[in-house]
Amino acid sequence: MEVHHHAHDPAAPHHKKNWKSYFWEFLMLFLAVFCGFLAEYQLEHKIERDRAKELARSFYGELKKDSVTAAIKVENRLKQEAALKYLISFFKDSSLNNVSKTYAINFEYGISFRSPTLFEPRAMMLDQLKNSGSLRYFKNETLQELIGDLTVAIKNIYSRQDLEHEQRLLYINPILINHYDYDFNDVMKKDGKTIFEAIHQYETSNKTLPYKINQVEILDRQNTINKLNFYLGNVLSSTRQVHIQKYIEVNAELLKLLRKEYHLK
Repeated sequence: MEVHHHAHDPAAPHHKKNWKSYFWEFLMLFLAVFCGFLAEYQLEHKIERDRAKELARSFYGELKKDSVTAAIKVENRLKQEAALKYLISFFKDSSLNNVSKTYAINFEYGISFRSPTLFEPRAMMLDQLKNSGSLRYFKNETLQELIGDLTVAIKNIYSRQDLEHEQRLLYINPILINHYDYDFNDVMKKDGKTIFEAIHQYETSNKTLPYKINQVEILDRQNTINKLNFYLGNVLSSTRQVHIQKYIEVNAELLKLLRKEYHLK
């Protein structure tokens, strides 16, 4: 049996790597890893930019709707304030036994109505931004500060409207309970209309419905005037002039900045 011995051939070429070969291999490996890192970083950055624009667009839409709603609520509040001023003037020296259509309309706007003046900002996107940690996508510090200001403004509005409700229960509802003409209310709503629809139609119509102040004998003019003045000046007007106005200003600044930052329309 023939046995083959594989001995090392001293004449074969010896491929020993020098330091330059190791250096270039290391450099190529480093560049490959670094380029991969850059590509991943750019991808993540693009994803964050796209996510930020998506959130900004939704938030912008919510703010635009609320800006319109806030303007309507301010208009309704101004109408309520004007109605209260009319009633204050009326109770000073007008006849309580022979009241006009104007009195009936102003009593509705000034004392009966409340929900048309309540401002309840949509906060779905705002809550999502805060609760999900998505605020981190907005890199603009001014934008983040304004979102904080908006949160405070909304909180203050709800707090003030709770105060309005408390003061209404104390001072306004007793006037409504004691002296409102509920027969007039029934006639106004007989066709299935809401009182809001009915009073608007009545205000713009030529017809006049009977209306009387109930329990005239217990109506204290000066006490009623004092209650209406307090509710008008210390409660209703200040909510509009301070807290809702603050919300409107912050809302406008946010819309302006979002348009500029994310090219929205």
